[in-house]
Amino acid sequence: MTWGKSRKVYCISSLAKILAGFLFLFIGNLNAQNVKGSVDRNEIKIGEEIIYSFEVEADTSEFVLFPDNQVFLPLEIIESYKADTTFSDAKYKLIKKYGLTQFDTGHYTIPSQRIVINNRSFFTDSIPVEVKDVVVDTLKQKMFDIKPPVEVGSPGLDVKKILWWVIPILFVLALLALIRNRRKKAAAEKPLPPYEEAIVALKNLDNSELLKQNKSKEYYSSLTEIVKRYLDREVDDTALESTSDELIQRLMMHKQAGNFDFDVETIRRLDQIFKRADLVKFARMSQDSNQAQVDRKSIEDIINETNEIIPEPVEEDLAENQEYLEKLRKKKQRKLWTYRIAGVVGIILAAGLIYGGIKGFDNLKDLVFGNELKQLSEQRWIKSEYGTPAISIETPEVLTRAETEGSESRNLFTYGEMKDKLFISISTVKFPKEQHPELATALENALMELELNGAKNMIVKRDEFETDKGITGVRAHGEFNLLVSENRVLKNASQYELVVFAQENGLQQVLVVYQDDGRFAEEIKNRIFQSVELEVIKSYGQ
Repeated sequence: MTWGKSRKVYCISSLAKILAGFLFLFIGNLNAQNVKGSVDRNEIKIGEEIIYSFEVEADTSEFVLFPDNQVFLPLEIIESYKADTTFSDAKYKLIKKYGLTQFDTGHYTIPSQRIVINNRSFFTDSIPVEVKDVVVDTLKQKMFDIKPPVEVGSPGLDVKKILWWVIPILFVLALLALIRNRRKKAAAEKPLPPYEEAIVALKNLDNSELLKQNKSKEYYSSLTEIVKRYLDREVDDTALESTSDELIQRLMMHKQAGNFDFDVETIRRLDQIFKRADLVKFARMSQDSNQAQVDRKSIEDIINETNEIIPEPVEEDLAENQEYLEKLRKKKQRKLWTYRIAGVVGIILAAGLIYGGIKGFDNLKDLVFGNELKQLSEQRWIKSEYGTPAISIETPEVLTRAETEGSESRNLFTYGEMKDKLFISISTVKFPKEQHPELATALENALMELELNGAKNMIVKRDEFETDKGITGVRAHGEFNLLVSENRVLKNASQYELVVFAQENGLQQVLVVYQDDGRFAEEIKNRIFQSVELEVIKSYGQ
């Protein structure tokens, strides 16, 4: 009785498992129906664009990922369009489109593509495509003779090109004019000797209209300033800062000390002129023009008498003065060079701003500092075959054979080093007898080799795929920190993409390591992998 019950329970449990399995497959099929790949047409002419569309319907809570670098070989990707999203109730529909083309006629098959929904992979169906040649019927098409050469008029003015040359030239001319004006100004501002400066100032005062305009205050202010400035430069360096009484006292002190042999009458006359000038300036007393002219003549006589009694400078004074003038000259020279350098820097900055505004500041940076990745991206690429079984690939430069240790059957070709902005490695192995290599093991060995070469803190993302020729492959991509010496790690993380292909008798591996600059590196990497073509090895039994 007990055995019968247990058997009944066992049958119910088995039936539940079978129903759960069918339910799982049913749900999986429902989900699989939510992912669809299609093309806008199955026939195109050489070079025409065919639109491949992914249509994914999922819940708004689900995460949908279109893996980067979808492999559409043998068709080429000419453009990747932005994904469109539409919402309906609790679901949303994603449509991602790619523009594809082919430049050889024939029948092709777009391989199955992978879409990831909540870390589960779904695959689309493969799609056949026919590329037809452009038919030209020479019997119906009317033929024409070769046309004679036609004279073409001269092209119009390229305004941008003209501005590119004219603006820097104008800046240079403006800088030269500025330097010339500064030199003229410096020469004009070069001070005259004290005596000559005072005489010239008196003549300029005579040519003024101050007395005729009854401006006694301004006239006496200029007159007293002329004589004080002269005395400040030749006799007492505090003359300009002193009041009239203080200056007279200091002149008497210089006479008593024997520094200057002033005549007492000369000092007395100067004192009387200062007092009249103070009355005119501060008491607003009007002064007769005749008296003003007499005072002006007296000031000139005082300056002449003072100039005669000033002792000749000794050799030590002349040497000190010469040294001072030399220092002053060097200071002016340094100041002039500072202006010149500032002008040149200003011109360079202005030219840089103009170039950056027209061509873009990223291009300006590349022009000034250079950009290895830009040069590699824009130069002519080379397509070559490497190793056995062969990998046909397009790269900026030809890869060189590298030595391998421990395996004579392995062929290794590289470009650059892992610490460089771009590193390419191609490895092929052909087995001496029929073998079935494990992709997972091959990928782990390749990642382990990366770690041995200095890759630290690796982030690894994996996915599997199959080429249109039936070759299975696995891809790993992500980033790592590169250890370049015992204690030094590259500041920026290195990006990498590793693809391993497995055939019955061989392994093929392509690795690209790069420093992502956000502009050219990703484009170079994509172009390399899109150009990969693999040699198919027939099994020994065939």
